Formats: sequence, C-alpha cells, structure tokens
Amino acid sequence: MAKSYGDVRALDGVDLAAPTGTVLGLLGPNGAGKTTAVRILTTLLPADGGRARVAGLDVASEAPELRRRIGLAGQYAAVDENLTGFENLQMVGQLYHLPKGEPKARATELLERFDLEEAGGRLVRTYSGGMRRRLDLAAALVARPPVLFLDEPTTGLDPRSRIGLWETIEGRVAEGTTVLLTTQYLDEADRLADRISVIDHGRVIAEGSSDELKDQVGGEALEVTLESAGDAEAAIAALREVCSAPPELDGVVLRVPVAERKGTIAAAVQRLNDAGVGIDDISMRRPTLDDVFLKLTGHAAEEDEEGGEG
Repeated sequence: MAKSYGDVRALDGVDLAAPTGTVLGLLGPNGAGKTTAVRILTTLLPADGGRARVAGLDVASEAPELRRRIGLAGQYAAVDENLTGFENLQMVGQLYHLPKGEPKARATELLERFDLEEAGGRLVRTYSGGMRRRLDLAAALVARPPVLFLDEPTTGLDPRSRIGLWETIEGRVAEGTTVLLTTQYLDEADRLADRISVIDHGRVIAEGSSDELKDQVGGEALEVTLESAGDAEAAIAALREVCSAPPELDGVVLRVPVAERKGTIAAAVQRLNDAGVGIDDISMRRPTLDDVFLKLTGHAAEEDEEGGEG
C-alpha cells in the first residue's frame, strides 16, 4: 500500500498479512502511518498505489460487501450522543441488517459484557469518556464481524476496562475472528498480538512475533546494580567469561549479555564476591517490546502518546 498527502509520504509500500484467527499488531510512532493503513483497509481512504484484500475482498472494487464483514473501533468514539447506549447498539444492528429481534438482543448482550447495562437507557451525552470508548467497541462487535480493526482501542480506559477488553478480544480470536490492532501500549501488543509489524516513516522496519523481535534486540542479560560506580571495571573483568557481548554501564547498573541462563546468577555472584565487588541487586532480564521500540525508532513509545496522525 502507498499513500501521500501532498509531499508527505504517509505509506511507502507497506506489506501486511494476518492469517485467519490471529492478531496482527501495528506498532510505531504517531505519524508513522498506522492509522492511514487502517483507513485504507477499512475502505475509508483510497490508496495511491498497491492492492489490499480483507476477508478475501478487494478494498477498492468490493468495498460495499467488505464493509458488511468488518468491524472498526477508531481512536475516538464514533457514537451518537443524542441516542441512548442501547439505541446506538440497536441502530448498528439494524444497519447491518441483522435478523428481526437480533439487534435488540445483541444490544442487551453487549451492554452487559462491557459493563454498561445500568447506563444503557441513558443518553450517550451523559457518558464519561471511558464509557463512550466501551460503547464504541461494543458497536464494532454487534455484527460479529470476521475481521476486526482496532485503532488504539484502549485509549481512555481504566486498567480494569483494559483487561476486560483484552479478554473480549481474546475470546473473539478464539472463535476465529482476525484482528488488526494498533496500539501505543506495548504490554497490550505483547499480550494480544501473534505477529507484530513495526512501522516508521510509512515503511515496515521490523516484523515478527514478540519473542522474535525481542531476540533482535538481544537475548537475556544479567543486570547488576553495583554499590559503587568505581567498581565497574573490576565487575566487568570478573564477569568477562559469562559475557556473550560487550557489557553496558549506566551509572551503577551494569548490563551483561549472556548466552546461558542456567546457573549464571550464582556464578556471577561468586565471581563478583571473589573480586571484592559489592552489589545491591542482581537479576536476569529479557528485553521487552519497549526495548525493541526504543532501538528501532530511537525513542520510547510513551513519548508519542500526546501526538496524532494526520
């Protein structure tokens, strides 16, 4: 896919693929092209080049049929403030031409699932931001779509609601739904995504499972907090035989890449003790998706949360 806005190349030949019944996570700084990709794949925006198929349908030539087979929850709740929560969900069911009686039943079911049962009879204009987000997500599930697009779905949700949404997504995937998820919460991608594509400046710069991406940053490392930064050279010398790559020092914290986990901590403590190096803490640490994001894009994900994509 390719898309430009004037001189700005929002997407520059992005290739994405998600097998049926899996979650594809899109990570990247704001403005990287994630939302543009979602808009193209959901028929809301025409691409300048390339081809895309969703649920076996071409997003350009078969858009009307495709819209009946996908669900979308964007970054901002797209609900009618002048209707009640129940009426919003019932209306979505009617727009999808669900069988008679099912829109009402589905609205009742989803209000309960998203903890909105008591608020279902109230006008949406009285809802909090988090409640509107939950209603928007419920609306995306009304027709039980085989493909679900979630563009930063848990923005504005409290921890309990986030976990509830994760469980809902996992339940849908277990039943065969395919999900494309964009998120700035790396713990969310770590939990939900089967495959992850990292996008920056409109191009995919890395892809793989969470574990595969972490391995690109480096394997496990011994993290040693020294009592004194002055012991750093002695500590590095003492741990030379357990290193698989040059260690890194940040203040009093020494990070030592290791090839073998088993027995490493005990051996390291003994070597440091023999060298007379005092330590405050020692542990094994595996890279996180935060480390991956930082290495690939040059900054932490949370630095982008206040921004937005044009």
